[in-house]
Amino acid sequence: MIESNAVRCPDTETAVKMEEHIKEIRKEGDTIGGTITCVIQNVPIGLGEPVFDKLHAELGKAMLSINAVKGFEYGSGFCGARMKGSEHNDLYLPDGTTKTNLSGGIQGGISNGMDIYFRVAFKPVATLIQKQNTLDNQGNIVAMQGKGRHDPCVVPRAVPIVEAMAAIVLVDFYLRNKIYNNNV
Repeated sequence: MIESNAVRCPDTETAVKMEEHIKEIRKEGDTIGGTITCVIQNVPIGLGEPVFDKLHAELGKAMLSINAVKGFEYGSGFCGARMKGSEHNDLYLPDGTTKTNLSGGIQGGISNGMDIYFRVAFKPVATLIQKQNTLDNQGNIVAMQGKGRHDPCVVPRAVPIVEAMAAIVLVDFYLRNKIYNNNV
């Protein structure tokens, strides 16, 4: 579904608005950032470690290694900081799943079998087609204007990169789990 439009947005209406906004920004000679939400389904229970190799920490490290990334948030993220524990706790159901998934599919650094979800924030591209001031190699403030072809927004191109980095982290933990349990 995300490959059905240029901005790789699963919601058709929102995709049209995003495309129009990016075109507007490009006409101004400017750039814009954005966020990518990643949802990973059918992850086995038990991937990750409780201390040094927490699954969410490794996902965060992988995402933050992507060029232009300025933020990583999983589960309830920053919204969870404004909640009480009684609102935030994921209460268990008899089948072992939870009523909510505010933990983002990871509890104590280990996958719990629920969907893993996170968001990655990308900054606007630094090279602008409009003039802006910068510092030259002599220490002078000078006007500069970017030339050539530059994307006004890297977010659409970054979707498969986020997916690939998440897959690498999960495969790594899957293989570690198999080796640890002598299932190779």
